[in-house]
Amino acid sequence: MTAIHRTDTTAQQSLLGEYAESLLGVFGAPSLVLTSGRGAVVTDADGKDYLDLLAGIAVNALGHAHPRWVEAVTRQLGTLGHVSNFFTSPQQIALAGKLLQLAGAPAGSHVFFANSGTEANEAAFKLARRAGRERPGPDGRARTTVLALESGFHGRTMGALALTAKEAYREPFEPLPGGVRHIPATLEALEEHLDDTVSALVVEPIQGEAGVLGLPEGYLRRARELTREHGALLIVDEVQTGIGRTGRWFASSAELSGEDLPDAITLAKGLGGGFPVGALLTIGAEVSGLLTAGQHGTTFGGNPPATAAGLATVLIIEEDGLLANAREVGALLGEGLAAVPGVSAVRQHGLLIGADLEVPEGVQVPWAPAVVEAARRAGFLVNAPGPRTLRLAPPLILTPEQARSFLAALPGILSDAAAAVATPGAVPGASTPKEA
Repeated sequence: MTAIHRTDTTAQQSLLGEYAESLLGVFGAPSLVLTSGRGAVVTDADGKDYLDLLAGIAVNALGHAHPRWVEAVTRQLGTLGHVSNFFTSPQQIALAGKLLQLAGAPAGSHVFFANSGTEANEAAFKLARRAGRERPGPDGRARTTVLALESGFHGRTMGALALTAKEAYREPFEPLPGGVRHIPATLEALEEHLDDTVSALVVEPIQGEAGVLGLPEGYLRRARELTREHGALLIVDEVQTGIGRTGRWFASSAELSGEDLPDAITLAKGLGGGFPVGALLTIGAEVSGLLTAGQHGTTFGGNPPATAAGLATVLIIEEDGLLANAREVGALLGEGLAAVPGVSAVRQHGLLIGADLEVPEGVQVPWAPAVVEAARRAGFLVNAPGPRTLRLAPPLILTPEQARSFLAALPGILSDAAAAVATPGAVPGASTPKEA
């Protein structure tokens, strides 16, 4: 790579120029080069600090450089790294057991470790396919239909993309794996479409990419009843909502627990606290028996450093009372946002929050991305999953004082954004950032 030397640019601008020359542009142009972090604060290449209210899109559950997490990962890297899945490690076994315990899973339940949310959902898709063959419909034919929800997001690999409804994501890569039917997130649609031809229903308890949209009250309970009635699997995608994000270990546990657990749960993002790891939990012996030796795998899944990171993350959340912190600081943010002029609606689930914005008269660019840019100029990192919606998914360690600092700054941020978009060309290329 040829170095770029510019005397009239900052270190950050120079690095961003090198990025544009060297990296594939699938994420668009990054807005910052981040060089360090501590707790809920990150620092860019020019030395400016930001309160991180996005946490890598719900990934950095413990914030940045948490000392006990760093110590656990460093100790593991200094002891044993990759070993392949011909072997296992104490960390892998301990994390699997801990996740099953937190889920309240019965005997016979198991865990498959992957490297990301999309990988976990690929495994779940294959589980659904196996269920369709092993649990044929009343006519003796394999069940070939998988139901997923409109506005859902499950990842970008081909199987996970088939489960994802958004046409802009899907169309460039069609034909995708078949058999997936996308239905509205309503009880009426659930009753209409869940029949004896369905092998599985795949659902997020809260649709983060769609703007932090919750499901109708009672949806998951009814989904559990109908999937059992028709012999289908209920697969819950907790990639963004799991591991304490909503103030519960699993968002779905608000409606599903005990004997009514889902048949499978997928996890990633916050599970590793910043280290790549994903997981598929299969609940009960029958479902766990659907994927057998040789039917699925991944080279790096469940490696010792990743599972050490996951175990440290879960134990720190548990020991430091971060579920309660997510509920309490999340409520503070939700109530505070609702009181800010220019915020029209707030959907708050622990520390996963969507805030809809009133678009000022005359604004001709996507408003929420313009507010994201103004927030960044003010020292706060948030994102816009839609043209008029902000999403906050801060570290679970966020303090009330840090939350209040954003709430106090938000009116000025909205004013700054309005002034910026009123200046022609002031917000070039404002766009909606892409989900990870």
